[in-house]
Amino acid sequence: MNDQTTVQTTCPYCGVGCGISAQVSEQNHQVNISGDKTHPANFGRLCSKGSALGETVELKGRLLQPRIYGRNASWTEALDLVAGSFINIIAKYGPDAVAIYGSGQLLTEDYYVANKLMKGFIGSGNMDTNSRLCMSSSVAGHKRAFGSDTVPGCYDDYEQAEMIILIGSNTAWCHPVSFQRIQAAKDANPALKIIVIDPRRTASCDIADLHLPIAIGSDTILFNGLLHFLGQQNALNQAYIDAHTEGFPQALKAASISSPTIEQVAAQCKVNIEDLQCFYRWFADHEKVMSLYSQGVNQSSSGTDKVNAIINCHIATGRIGHPGMGPFSLTGQPNAMGGREVGGLCHQLAAHMDFSNNADIERVSRFWNTHAIARKPGFAAVELFDAIYDGKVKAVWIMGTNPAVSMPNANKVIQALQLCDFVVVSDCIANTDTTALAHVLLPAQGWSEKDGTVTNSERRISRQRALFSPAGRAKPDWWIITQIARRMGFEQAFDYQTASEIFREHAALSGFENNAEQGLRDFDISALANISQHDYDHLQPIQWPVNQAYPQGRARLFDDGQFFTASGKARFIPIEPRPPVNLPDKDYPLILNTGRLRDQWHTMTRTAIAAKLNQHKPEPFLEVHPVDAQQYALLPSTLAVIESRWGSMIARVQITDSQQQGCLFVPMHWTEQYASQGRMGALVNPVVDPVSKQPESKHTPVRVRAYQPVWQGFILSRRELNVTKAEYWVKIKGEQFYRYELAGETLPEDWHGYVRKNPAITADEINPQWQEYQDSGNGNYRAALIVDNQLETIIFISADSPLPERAWLTSLFVKPQLETRERMALLTGMPPLGVPDTGIIVCACFNVGEKTIQAAIREKGLKTHQEVGRCLKAGTNCGSCVPEIKALL
Repeated sequence: MNDQTTVQTTCPYCGVGCGISAQVSEQNHQVNISGDKTHPANFGRLCSKGSALGETVELKGRLLQPRIYGRNASWTEALDLVAGSFINIIAKYGPDAVAIYGSGQLLTEDYYVANKLMKGFIGSGNMDTNSRLCMSSSVAGHKRAFGSDTVPGCYDDYEQAEMIILIGSNTAWCHPVSFQRIQAAKDANPALKIIVIDPRRTASCDIADLHLPIAIGSDTILFNGLLHFLGQQNALNQAYIDAHTEGFPQALKAASISSPTIEQVAAQCKVNIEDLQCFYRWFADHEKVMSLYSQGVNQSSSGTDKVNAIINCHIATGRIGHPGMGPFSLTGQPNAMGGREVGGLCHQLAAHMDFSNNADIERVSRFWNTHAIARKPGFAAVELFDAIYDGKVKAVWIMGTNPAVSMPNANKVIQALQLCDFVVVSDCIANTDTTALAHVLLPAQGWSEKDGTVTNSERRISRQRALFSPAGRAKPDWWIITQIARRMGFEQAFDYQTASEIFREHAALSGFENNAEQGLRDFDISALANISQHDYDHLQPIQWPVNQAYPQGRARLFDDGQFFTASGKARFIPIEPRPPVNLPDKDYPLILNTGRLRDQWHTMTRTAIAAKLNQHKPEPFLEVHPVDAQQYALLPSTLAVIESRWGSMIARVQITDSQQQGCLFVPMHWTEQYASQGRMGALVNPVVDPVSKQPESKHTPVRVRAYQPVWQGFILSRRELNVTKAEYWVKIKGEQFYRYELAGETLPEDWHGYVRKNPAITADEINPQWQEYQDSGNGNYRAALIVDNQLETIIFISADSPLPERAWLTSLFVKPQLETRERMALLTGMPPLGVPDTGIIVCACFNVGEKTIQAAIREKGLKTHQEVGRCLKAGTNCGSCVPEIKALL
């Protein structure tokens, strides 16, 4: 690859699927990232995470060669061991004793061969994926209503809608580029109504005309109430119902029983009756309505019913398949949709076929030319790790995901993997909570090295292209899988040489016996079945179906009123609301909600590498309502212990009335690599939706108490340290420094001696200079290590007094030399007079702090976030910080 080559690729984060223009220097292993202005998913926009991708391609921390039982090994040895172990376990216990657990981070080609191996040739349904944790309720809801897992609409509908409802989705933080597009549509058309339905008041409420803070889990009551209201107000599309749907009387009856009056709905949802009436009237009065929903709907023990309650309202009004309208599932991962296309979930086969249809099983069997095909679903994610724990599954291969952190009841997942006879992990990162439990580690290529396709939330297939040569001995996931398959005796079926060969087979299967006589399947990209290597290399983003009827793709489905059910009609599903399985009680009186942050992604294996992404929310935190904070003696910025029946975590307290009384919120991202006790998954209950098998991540009964350590402190160091002996620690990578937040339950007698005897802190430097302050009686200690007039390390420990803010101290690490007045002020923790303090970072894209924004507002009389942007650039890139800027204004 020539120096400074420009490559068009796709972002590896959320399901928006943004196009990226990467200017690559192979020689320096560096890349400059910008948005691809031609990509229809983002038209050049990027969020803070996408913008920072260039900072995440470093090779430090990468898994660079195979490892067997802790030692380096060759690919031949590792592959032989994996294949041989799988063969032996299958021979002894049968095919259901092995399993694959995949990820929405896999490319479609990787997913396809993994699914083919497990379900087609090993003969077990035991392949599931972390998409089970985020989108399987949408899959099940689509199948029940449409007969297929079809997203009807597209992003272009944002500009054409008259009303957009965000349901259980903090779109501003979780799908920022889509939110920017919606915000731009609102700016261009102030008549566009925006409604946010979410128990929390989030950043997405910034552009909302109405926020309905419903009680957690009450979505089915709300949308049943809407369906009943539409019937009462004669706001139904009876002609559409008669011509294109079935089951309406039963659904309407169920809605009228569960939600007979607006007053009762308001009481059960715990919302203001006037606001509820406003929402219902607006829905009735606007033809072009979009309902965008995400994890707040899906991650529930009744998630499938929530999806169908929303869809019921759209098909009852005929608002589906046409511009500006329809239910729209916002997928969580870059290739969650691609995984669904190839059968990544344990109840699916490939090409949107599944085990519920014998004809599908026979069809896939003929196409793959196998007689060993599985005949029934395997274990879904939670069931799978329970089966490993119980010894039913003896070997598991985990690909590109971190279930020791992300799964509910995550401590049991760890125990299950510790008990498992044989654990294989394919990953690009060497040290994760899950790789620590593996017998064999296989180095997979990471983003910037992988080459294949992904599908975003609007069914748009895009290319993810390699920017660099593979790191170390890393290989594509599809190559690793096919090598194992060949060693297991399936050479002929897995004789792939390139990703494009796999894509062609995937496309051919989508069109195989997919015609009117066979009943038609929604997923069909058969027009790409003979794509050449050249055309695959240059494939432009395209929405499926891509077939003889739609050779250029199709933006919307169901505009003709034809669905993929046996009757060709959409099905109404009668919804009987069910309470969450685990309700609060006297021992666990609070409800825990979980979710994502603006600048982090999943378990931080990529985003935590980028210093700028760690500054906005540097620690695990707990959002709590003021009344609950008072009741449980929680003070701002102190630490709290949250406990459930399954586990516990410690987090920094944030008191806010954006949280409902009786409810708590914690983010999902921290792992044992970055926090001693920050794993959210350890808390979350393992209850699943009976239809989708998706776990309940939004409603876990918990209790909370203040954590009262003997001392608290922080260390800032130019070098990475080992400070894991403290009971509470969090590690944060900054710009030329590492930050450690600490708390302990035992106080050393002499901090001076403790620090000086710690070689990790003292450093073997020439001419080190120390500044120290110690108050042994009160347990307070401060020290700074200076080397060659640069700040090397600074330590603040306190048993009884507040700690200074970190912003000014961290800014000193980028300075080539300390000024005299800075050295004199070090142990105060506060900048010298006249030196600005940026404060807590608000804008990650441009590293602009809260105090900088406040000073500009005050001194320059700024009135709007646009004026702040012109003055400081804050909020002018991804826009995710605009709500916080407005709050400061």
